[in-house]
Parts: sequence; structure tokens; C-alpha cells
Amino acid sequence: MPQQLILEWAREAAPAFDNFLVGSNGEVVAHLRALAAGELKDTSVLAWGAPGSGKSHLLAAVLAQARAASRMAIAVDIEKEQPASVAAGALYALDDIDTLSAAAQGRLFTLYNICRDGGAQLLLTARVPPAQAPLRDDLRTRVGWGLVLELKPLTDADKPAALAAYARERGFHLNNEVIDFLLTRGRRDMGALLSTLRALDRYSLSTKRPVTIPLVKELLQPDLLQSADNGIANTR
Repeated sequence: MPQQLILEWAREAAPAFDNFLVGSNGEVVAHLRALAAGELKDTSVLAWGAPGSGKSHLLAAVLAQARAASRMAIAVDIEKEQPASVAAGALYALDDIDTLSAAAQGRLFTLYNICRDGGAQLLLTARVPPAQAPLRDDLRTRVGWGLVLELKPLTDADKPAALAAYARERGFHLNNEVIDFLLTRGRRDMGALLSTLRALDRYSLSTKRPVTIPLVKELLQPDLLQSADNGIANTR
């Protein structure tokens, strides 16, 4: 089977709540689902966590769920643009605000005030909490007024159960031997692991064979796991 087809299988899933490995982040995900549904009153919600904790994945998941519910939801590149006005009830999302330039921070400060006065909301992500973010003081204060959520990366001890649960949700069984094989022979970051599981699921269905170590070895050509690291789930 051509490797390119396998990689397409691995990458086909867009970021969503149902393909995020929750781990110990159940409360965070519940708040973000409520945000997408328009059930929170805060002007801003900041989700922060270390690289690999899934911030960008969840930001995209919130936007997708909000749009599915017919809510206006827009990803804003504040380095390039600042909405001149906002729609009441709309959601505006900005990733990695702790990396913004001074000019972009000024635009975000203005956007925050426009959203507060116009009945819109902001979803923000960062690698650190507001108190530690390299932001101008007035912006740090504004962001700190809202709901601040900490995303915790999966630990190595959490990964076997998380992978097994993810497989169950997709309707296939992943036994302990296969999980151990994946964790010891391939890349251990969750983006690569989830991309591999999606490919295994599709390959298992296409060959009408269960997911076993021989099937995994057959599918995973030498550089597939490394290439799958470019998958979109839980990458940031």
C-alpha cells in the first residue's frame, strides 16, 4: 500500500473534542465546550500549557463546535489584522499570545475592550499563565480578569490508558502488547501516536484484520512514525 495513502489516512481528522486525549484535563475541556456553546459569561478565556499539551488543537475544536452551532467564530491573526468591530455573541480566537510583538499586544488590548463592550468573547492560548507571560501590564491585567485554564500534558504513565480509550471511542480494540510496542518503538509524542492510531484503524478496516503487532509492523514502514509527527492532533 502506498505510504502517501497511509499518511493521508493518518492526517484526515480535523481537530475536535472527540479526538483529543483528555487525560486529567476533563474540567478544562468541559469549560471549553461551554464556551463554544455560548454558556460562559467571561469576556476572555485563556488556556495555557506547555508545548504538546493540546492548546492549538482545543482552540480549533472550540471554533469548529461553535460554528457547528451556528455561532460566529473567527481565528484572528492579530500580528496582521485587528477587527475594526465585533458581532455580539461572536467568538474570536488567538493562539500563542505570549509570543506577540509589542504592536500586536496593543491591537489585542484594543480588541479585548471592543469585545467587552460589544458582547463578544475571546479565546486565547499561551504557554504560561498570565502572571508569567511577557505581556504589557494593562493587557496582562485584562487577560487575568477572565477565566484562566491550565492544560496538563499527558504523562508517560497516562498514555497507555489514554490510547486504549481513544481506540475504544473509534470502535476498535488496542491491547496492551500493541500499546507497549507503539510506545517503545515509535515516537512518543501524542500527535504522532494519534496519527498512527488513525492510520491503524483505517488499515485494519481495509484489510479486515484486528490491530495486532504483526499488523502494526506491516503498516509502519520505516519513516512513518516520524512522518506522522506532522499530524494535527495535540501538537501544541
